[in-house]
Amino acid sequence: MNANYADRLDAAISRAGNACLVGLDPHPSMLPEEFAAARTSPSRAERAAAAGDFLCEIIDLVAGQVPAVKPQSALFEIHGPDGAAAWERVVRAARAAGLLVIGDVKRGDIDSTARAYATAFLEGAYSGDDARCDAITINPYLGTDSVKPFLETCGRTGTGVYVLVRTSNPGGGLFQEHGEPPLYLRVADAVVEWGNSLVGRCGLSSVGAVVGATHPSELALLRARMPATPFLIPGYGAQGAGAAEVAGGFLPGGRGALVNSSRGILFAWREPRFAGMHWKDATRAALAEMIGALSAAASATRT
Repeated sequence: MNANYADRLDAAISRAGNACLVGLDPHPSMLPEEFAAARTSPSRAERAAAAGDFLCEIIDLVAGQVPAVKPQSALFEIHGPDGAAAWERVVRAARAAGLLVIGDVKRGDIDSTARAYATAFLEGAYSGDDARCDAITINPYLGTDSVKPFLETCGRTGTGVYVLVRTSNPGGGLFQEHGEPPLYLRVADAVVEWGNSLVGRCGLSSVGAVVGATHPSELALLRARMPATPFLIPGYGAQGAGAAEVAGGFLPGGRGALVNSSRGILFAWREPRFAGMHWKDATRAALAEMIGALSAAASATRT
């Protein structure tokens, strides 16, 4: 995995022909009935195994169609050590299927602790190379010294990070919009600086930014301000944003971004328009819709 992450990402998006990122969020209460053990079993091991079973089937459904998946660590951690084993199983399955794995872990702490997080998720020192992530999400609130260990690990291992810049949650503006210029712009400028030494042959950096689709004007502003930064764009689908809202996050040619949908793909069977369909068929249909919509939005950026 020593090739630059941005180069591998750019190639994966080109190979898939779309920028879809499927979030692997195994909410126990939302899983199909055949995986009900994830919410009903008294055994923690059985709950974790059921969640892992579901996600491995999702991986089989999306492999070869999208460039990447994004497992959410908290929904594994609720199952304790058994959840950690399920996490590694899911990461291994995704990587074996040829998918990039972005660990949604949002870690951020003092430098010594950040180094341990980087070792755990990006180096595979304890889980093996086949269970390490290609990239992870991180929180920059503690400043440069908390980010530097991740950058050093990325440079050494060919992995990447996505720094929280402008998030899609309703309360994100409390701090992100504070000050003049707004704090999120200061973070954006820091992300560009942090990424300057990790630019690949494709012209993009391995230091990316999380920018929510629920703020389309800010998304477009940040894209102009961060031309070499890959974006991870949450907020599509279940959170309300559509293809029109995410279009401003693409570079010319539809490059430079991954657009995440979690509930809208995993739990499409719960939506009225897919009523009566088997959950797998609903997931296939929802994914096909997303691929079509995002491909059209990306095509509009071609120059």
